[in-house]
Amino acid sequence: MIRDSISDMLTRIRNATMVRHQIVKIPQTKTTKAMTLILKEEGYISDFEGFEEKHQKYLLLSLKYQGQKRQPVIQAIKRISKPGLRIYVNNKNLPKVLDNLGIAILSTSKGVLTNHQARLLGLGGEVICYIW
Repeated sequence: MIRDSISDMLTRIRNATMVRHQIVKIPQTKTTKAMTLILKEEGYISDFEGFEEKHQKYLLLSLKYQGQKRQPVIQAIKRISKPGLRIYVNNKNLPKVLDNLGIAILSTSKGVLTNHQARLLGLGGEVICYIW
């Protein structure tokens, strides 16, 4: 049983990009599906699909690589808010990742959003992770 599904998801993606895998399988929860939608919208993954195996739902993420040397589009993923130490920000203190070249994923009252979307809506929330 996985206690922290978000950390598990980020670790699986990080490990898969390090060894240049094309797809990665992660357990599906509401939060991981919302984060996967954001990764697709922002162009960090090419596509995803859900499937069920032995009464457990999973997501298959198709990772993106660029160039002839297959450099991963996701250069780094950093978990910020952890179960032992939650990190919250208000709308005035939203993080900028690499001078807005990367994104921060936040859990807000309107759902899981990027820092850019939260800034437009004037929302704060829990900072889940940084991706660049």
